[in-house]
Amino acid sequence: MSTVTIRPLLPSYRRANLNFRDRTNILLKPNYINYSIKSAPNARRFCSFKKLQKITVSSSTSTSTSPATSTDTTPVRPGDVFFKETFPLKRTHAVEGKMFVRLQKGKDEKNWQLSVGCNIPGKWILHWGVSFVGDNGSEWDQPPKKMRPPGSVSIKDYAIETPLKKLAEGDVFDQVNIDFDTRSDIAAINFVLKDEETGAWYQHRGRDFKVPLVDYLQHDGNVIGTKSTFGLWPGALGQLSKMILKADTSQSGIQDSSSESCELKQENKHLEGFYEELPIVKEIIIENTVSVSVRKCPETAKTLLNLETDLTGDVVVHWGVCRDDSKNWEIPAEPYPPETIVFKNKALRTLLQPKEGGKGCSRLFTVDEEFAGFLFVLKLNENTWLKCMENDFYIPLTSSSCLPAESVQEMLIPGKAEEATQEVSQTAYTAGIIKEIRNLVSDFSSDISRKTKSKEAQKSILLEIEKLAAEAYSIFRTTAPTFFEEAAVELEESKPPAKISPGTGTGFEILCQGFNWESHKSGRWYMELKEKATELSSLGFSVIWLPPPTESVSPEGYMPRDLYNLSSRYGNIDELKDVVNKFHDVGMKILGDVVLNHRCAHYQNQNGVWNIFGGRLNWDDRAVVADDPHFQGRGNKSSGDNFHAAPNIDHSQDFVRKDIKEWLCWLRNEIGYDGWRLDFVRGFWGGYVKDYLEATEPYFAVGEYWDSLSYTYGEMDHNQDAHRQRIIDWINAASGTAGAFDVTTKGILHSALDRCEYWRLSDEKGKPPGVVGWWPSRAVTFIENHDTGSTQVRSSLCSTISQDFTY
Repeated sequence: MSTVTIRPLLPSYRRANLNFRDRTNILLKPNYINYSIKSAPNARRFCSFKKLQKITVSSSTSTSTSPATSTDTTPVRPGDVFFKETFPLKRTHAVEGKMFVRLQKGKDEKNWQLSVGCNIPGKWILHWGVSFVGDNGSEWDQPPKKMRPPGSVSIKDYAIETPLKKLAEGDVFDQVNIDFDTRSDIAAINFVLKDEETGAWYQHRGRDFKVPLVDYLQHDGNVIGTKSTFGLWPGALGQLSKMILKADTSQSGIQDSSSESCELKQENKHLEGFYEELPIVKEIIIENTVSVSVRKCPETAKTLLNLETDLTGDVVVHWGVCRDDSKNWEIPAEPYPPETIVFKNKALRTLLQPKEGGKGCSRLFTVDEEFAGFLFVLKLNENTWLKCMENDFYIPLTSSSCLPAESVQEMLIPGKAEEATQEVSQTAYTAGIIKEIRNLVSDFSSDISRKTKSKEAQKSILLEIEKLAAEAYSIFRTTAPTFFEEAAVELEESKPPAKISPGTGTGFEILCQGFNWESHKSGRWYMELKEKATELSSLGFSVIWLPPPTESVSPEGYMPRDLYNLSSRYGNIDELKDVVNKFHDVGMKILGDVVLNHRCAHYQNQNGVWNIFGGRLNWDDRAVVADDPHFQGRGNKSSGDNFHAAPNIDHSQDFVRKDIKEWLCWLRNEIGYDGWRLDFVRGFWGGYVKDYLEATEPYFAVGEYWDSLSYTYGEMDHNQDAHRQRIIDWINAASGTAGAFDVTTKGILHSALDRCEYWRLSDEKGKPPGVVGWWPSRAVTFIENHDTGSTQVRSSLCSTISQDFTY
């Protein structure tokens, strides 16, 4: 599996980045972690690595090395082995390659072609769009349809994704060709290169690549291929020695262009072809193993340790021994295995011997019985050391070695012994929850059989079942010792049971989106919506989702600035209270649309960067994440995907979370919201959402985790498990306190209905293929919303339905 060691960088665009893209797992599909409950003891010993200080090792054989002894020839008899363990090893390897960008003339002066390619193996996607003459800032638009290569997929209303592929057998580069007409009003082609396997994005100097088609854009910092007359740009390779960079630009004001300048720009088109190759680096994960077996030699009473690995090449074991559990390194007395040297009188280094056939290497070590443990790390080169969970490998050699292999494995894992002693408590606690669930189900069945059919009683029982199921789920997914400590505390009833957030509603909600992308234009949308309250209630809707209420840089409300200022393009605070009261009068719940991921600044800092906030929440740049160079925050790194159109808020800051919780509680009490629609939750960890929901206790909450589905050469894959798993992971990170829009089901439905591919409507196990197929009580299904329908298709109200939950 390949991974890239950069945080994904998404391009800026016209509104909010809703481009289709671990913390825990779901009850029914535990594939988010690299181990199961059964195999947890082994999985917890995955090795991790860090770079150590460079050490020089002599290439000559040490004079202390004795002639070959029986240590390398003594056979290992399986019956005598009292310890045997295989440890997984992981390390990163940088793969260097090139990408190219080429602009060339087509069949005539009016038709040109832009080509982008990459020679590193992988599943590469060109994420691209265009800028038109007269556009402001760095906005993207979709290109004309005739300009889109075959296999292209539209991403919202601002971009296109086109897969790179080899055009002919034997080609070194995967590439895509974009044909365009120079007579169009396109000013530039913008793109970033995306690794579909990992979701990483490759940019130009931390910004989107830009190929200008008009002269006035040639001096932009992210321009590729031009200097002054669109010829070859000398020196670009030297300036782009690292492709994995972050943006170094700041937010600036948008200035309007006059019609006179627009006309000048459109006329100023003089293209010259160019070809550039740029270095690109991708880091992949390489997985290996090391196996250790230990036995006593009956003839000498010494301990024989055999070490084998599937690593190849010159693998050095940096090793020593210890006398007790303190694990203090010592050098044992000679003899040592062949090709061993003493390192600074602190450790020994032994070169492993290649196996026959070249598939790995091994070595046998002899240790006196006075030592209690064998310590080692593996050295591949001066900068690559393989360790065990950031610690030295430790192999017990004495009294603990007499235990069965399973017990020895448990000793190697911190806390494993404590877990074993609490296994009985865990079993009893789990059995108790299962019994309660069964009793509730029996009561529910009896209630139906008696034909009382009390809706309130059924809802109450279903809620209790879900609460208990949530507790059972937490048992299933938790393997750390702290779980058993919590379980024991609950069994002793020294503390009340954990409170389950009511943010998932009853499961019978029918949610109406009470606005679209153009609703703000009337200036009195709250009052218009108020007139429809009775009608909407009569249609069966039980919850209505209102637009973002705060002052916003964008009229739609998704670029908030002063959170406590509720005068928006939809109406003022009094009108908002009025419409909320009206819907309460007709028996409907109200969801507020809250944008917690980002916030627009009021002021610039000393560098001219917009990252200083005003209003009641007058935060400074400590409230902005540090890894979005557009806004130069002084906070911590982002816990999610950055949204580059506005400063991303650092939710790890205590003062930020405190202020947000106070603001949400104020909205609940002052306005009367019953719950939340959470915008762009991909941008920050779901654990913070849990914190906010527990503080505000909403009736219902739903997150917008919008991510791209899986495509192969422009065709939607049938298996979308990875896509829905990411949504499930976010719900789990929020501890199940909120639902999520079932974007997976939406995308599949569109493809199935548009092309009559009804086989897409079930997964490989015959279940619904979206989130609703795995966790129906947390899936909020929908067909269109303000982003996907609205002005692009229609202006009617869109509705979503929360699925009834079943077990």
